[in-house]
Amino acid sequence: MVALTAEELLVWAEKTAAGWRVLVEQQPEILELPCDVRETQSVAGLLQHVVAVELRYAERLSDLPETPYADIPMGSGGEIFATHDRAMGLLKKLLEVPRADWEEEIEFTTRSAGKLCASRRAVFIHLLMHGIRHYAQLATLVREHGIRPGWQMDYLGIWMKQA
Repeated sequence: MVALTAEELLVWAEKTAAGWRVLVEQQPEILELPCDVRETQSVAGLLQHVVAVELRYAERLSDLPETPYADIPMGSGGEIFATHDRAMGLLKKLLEVPRADWEEEIEFTTRSAGKLCASRRAVFIHLLMHGIRHYAQLATLVREHGIRPGWQMDYLGIWMKQA
């Protein structure tokens, strides 16, 4: 049994991001809430961090030049999630074309940890799980400000049906 496929993880990440996209569109003031996760100042900064990681790692996996972090917009929910859409588009293209070796190691430089090396598979999994982790932190933060996200965020929640 394969516990989790890349495609299933991508679906979870997409559904989670879609929920946040709708909530931010409905309540754009969320972007201004204070937030200190990953040294950010606001929810907009945290969401920029999430989509920047998605895009920059998707670009690395696609053998494309990395977008400079400073060039990744965070002025509105639309801008933030447009970056997410770009990243997911790159990932979907990667999954459409069979790659000979997902275990191939790639070398890259990060903003916080310097020069690293990891398998393409590990990078792919990291970029999706990274967002899921930060979205969970964000859920706690917005609830503390009286905002209740209205969708199931757990992995099981995207697959379960009423019996």
